[in-house]
Amino acid sequence: MAWLSSLGTFGEILRFIILILEVILVFNLMIVVHEWGHFLAARWRGLKVEKFYIWFGKPLWKKTINGVEYGIGSIPAGGFVALPQMAPMGGLEGETSTEPLPPITPLDKAIVAFAGPLFSFLLACVFAVAVWLVGKPQSEAHTTTIVGYVAKGSPAEKAGILPGDKVLEVDGQQVKRFEGLVDSVRWGVVASEGDRIEFEVERPGKGVLKFEVDPKAWPKTDEKPVPTFWWSSIFKRPELRDVGLQGQMTPMVGSVAKNSPADEAGIKTDDLILRVDGRQLRSMGDLGDYIRENPGKTIALDIERAGKVIQIPVLPRVPDENNLKEVMEDHQEYPMIGVAWDVEGKRTPIIVTPWEQISDAVRHMGNLVTKLFSPKSDLSPAHMSGPVGVGRLYYKLFQHPDGWRLVLWFSVVFNINLAILNMMPFPVLDGGHITMAIAEAIRRKPPQGKVLEYVQTACALMLFGFIIFVTLKDTGDFFGGGGGGKEGKTLKIQWLSKEQRAAKATAGA
Repeated sequence: MAWLSSLGTFGEILRFIILILEVILVFNLMIVVHEWGHFLAARWRGLKVEKFYIWFGKPLWKKTINGVEYGIGSIPAGGFVALPQMAPMGGLEGETSTEPLPPITPLDKAIVAFAGPLFSFLLACVFAVAVWLVGKPQSEAHTTTIVGYVAKGSPAEKAGILPGDKVLEVDGQQVKRFEGLVDSVRWGVVASEGDRIEFEVERPGKGVLKFEVDPKAWPKTDEKPVPTFWWSSIFKRPELRDVGLQGQMTPMVGSVAKNSPADEAGIKTDDLILRVDGRQLRSMGDLGDYIRENPGKTIALDIERAGKVIQIPVLPRVPDENNLKEVMEDHQEYPMIGVAWDVEGKRTPIIVTPWEQISDAVRHMGNLVTKLFSPKSDLSPAHMSGPVGVGRLYYKLFQHPDGWRLVLWFSVVFNINLAILNMMPFPVLDGGHITMAIAEAIRRKPPQGKVLEYVQTACALMLFGFIIFVTLKDTGDFFGGGGGGKEGKTLKIQWLSKEQRAAKATAGA
């Protein structure tokens, strides 16, 4: 849909609307399939089904067929099945009838409750097969454990880790990729719990080396703390562990600023910059560091474009109009070439079996839940996302040229998470219904109506409270990053054309 941007403002608005509709469609598909599992199981076991609704809120359309009221609500957020013989939730799902209904067995309740997570799991399997058939786009950082960049003054640099090192283990756990949900360097760092993180790396010509990295050994800054409002912490997520490492990834141009040195030299979007003056680039940060170390020098860039390698000379310069001194912590202006990098780099579709996708998603969810309950872990519920965060991620995935493949892959992960979370023994969730059904089978009598109603209501309020909590964090993500500067200031850069620069120089003279 990138071509819509060529239509100007109208095209951008149309593109935005289409992306939002795609997100709503996919997100609601997965919720409705989950509820459909409850519906089919309830019909199979002979339960009373009062309503089956897609979306919540005031009905936009409804029709009763064979005693079941089908409808479409006005709030595009999932759906529900009203099953009065289970645990009635009239306040959430609309008022239900008060006519006496025959009791159902604990087995019936357990089967109906289990059907929702089961259908989510089966939908994940369907998506996994689709990914297996069309391929999963992977960036370099998802296929290698070679270090591409070590931040200046970072804990990793202080420990002695260098670009080009191949990470073998993190805290004794073997890693297969730099980025990813499981078996990755990034997850190993984030999930670490000790005061030191143990790295085992293989260095060319040196063999296997071991390092102990202190994740808190970041350099202290002399900058005064930025004043913040008391309520800002409500939207801000706690920082995750980071030691200043990035995986090896050939820099890929995401966009080129008009009139910049890169624009004037002929660099284009999607160009891969392989080398600078014959020196291999392992990360996006390498080129900036090289330019700073060689100010005023024309650099030769080896660029891969459409499968061919060409060399382009570029003379970096300080942006003609900028606020670098106000924004950057080192208070210095520095030369640039005027490109924005594609943070994911080049993606190559790879074949991943359905079993590998499902098992990785299950392992990731298990690891995450374990770390959330560990007192030594930095991970907390504040790092989780709700509907807003998930919707925002889907929106970003759909924007990518390979977005539909990425959406298929993430839908595997999301549905596995949905199935596992719903199986937790918490009232209101499906796992809570199963737990109460087991308790009923043991006690040989169902819980009292009022007691059950109070418990359900209290737990529903807790669940809604948690959703509001993570939604505030998701909302803060919209405004908490991207500036890259201090004191909340945004980096502003403008490049002038040759004619404008000449006119400005003449005026200055």
